[in-house]
Amino acid sequence: MKLTFCGGAKSVTGANYLLELENPRSSASNPRKSAILVDCGLQQGGYFAEKQNFDSFCYNPSEIGAVFITHAHIDHIGRLPKLVKDGFHREVYSTPATRDFAELMLLDSENILNKEAAREGKPPLYSDDDVSKLMSRWKGIEYRRPFEFGAFKIEFFDAGHILGSAFIKIEAENKTIVFSGDLGNSPAPIIRPTEKIESADYCLIESTYGNRFHETVSKRREMLEDAIEDTVKAGGVLMIPAFAMERTQDLLYHLHQLFEEGRIPRVPVFIDSPLAIKVTAVYKKHKGYFNQEVLKTKHAGEDILNFPGLRLALTTEQSKEINNVPAPKIILAGSGMSHGGRILHHESRYLSDSKNMILFVGYQARGSLGERIRSGAKNVRIFGEDVSVRCRVGEISAYSAHADQAQLLEWLAPMQSSLKKVFVVQGEPDASEALRQRITETMRLDAVVPEAGESVVL
Repeated sequence: MKLTFCGGAKSVTGANYLLELENPRSSASNPRKSAILVDCGLQQGGYFAEKQNFDSFCYNPSEIGAVFITHAHIDHIGRLPKLVKDGFHREVYSTPATRDFAELMLLDSENILNKEAAREGKPPLYSDDDVSKLMSRWKGIEYRRPFEFGAFKIEFFDAGHILGSAFIKIEAENKTIVFSGDLGNSPAPIIRPTEKIESADYCLIESTYGNRFHETVSKRREMLEDAIEDTVKAGGVLMIPAFAMERTQDLLYHLHQLFEEGRIPRVPVFIDSPLAIKVTAVYKKHKGYFNQEVLKTKHAGEDILNFPGLRLALTTEQSKEINNVPAPKIILAGSGMSHGGRILHHESRYLSDSKNMILFVGYQARGSLGERIRSGAKNVRIFGEDVSVRCRVGEISAYSAHADQAQLLEWLAPMQSSLKKVFVVQGEPDASEALRQRITETMRLDAVVPEAGESVVL
């Protein structure tokens, strides 16, 4: 097999991997089944409309036999509609939950991307029609249900990252390769733990947190409780820039518990994100993916993602009305890195007041507004105006949906004796290099950080 790193490699954030049979004769009866993709993500950075997203693919989309998707984050699915627009007309496979999330995420991104493209003088990346065509050929496959596609044998395993996320094992030409997708920070509040497998010849492992360690997972609820108590005592506003998928739902679950147990005072909680509200509905549809603890609660009749005092701001008017509610209050709004979205309006309004607090509960990419605030900036620019940062700034990295370095190594360990090579992908250069070095030193494996566009014969 030949593997090409079209994305997810050094300096290219959007995951996109091309896997081709080294001996196409094994699919001579159906040549299109000799090349497949794993993920097809959007490049992300300071702007959503990164120039690379509008570039041609490093392959002919019409010659791809199928696409296999690890999960529904936009850096893994964001260019799928463009793939369709550019000539791909075959099937996409993922878990059923990932399929449902992907439609919401892609339609939401289409609106954002069009605005950015217009500002940059570029044509739209894709349209709603391209999303519709894509979804019409997207198939759902459950975990641990191996199936064949030409000479490839594919199986999805639970990655424990977000609801429905998977790592993918692919067998062909007497070789086995594993694509980690994004691995989870287990145990997670709602979903099941990350699975492991014991044997593979090659592995692509993500490295988002390849040089970092989370706080003890058991402390995250306690840290959230402390942040709420401190802000309420000060009579302030707690702003939480939250990703619409997984982070918002984890926070809702823990807020539900804290209120029910009387650990925090009853104050208004706002979900100011139409996407997060829609994603939460998909969570309730796919409750079969929940872990055993949560399922026990659901069987007792509790709605784990709802509680008295929770208010949903679906419309712009409902979002504006949040300003009229006196503090103390809690606002969860997107985007998670303050790239855009409704959180910017709240940051513009509340960052300059020392009674308030902004709490980061997810990864903040280099160059993002969230990263600048988290790193101690005293002034930031929002909507073309300078805003002073006088509020308290907090962080709970244990809410991250990504495995840290220790968890990544723990996931890789069962495959250690069989692995011929490890490719460290999907991380900023210092994170990828730190993980590569640890794999080489502690596991004595051949580990590399591939370059974008690099091809290797397995």
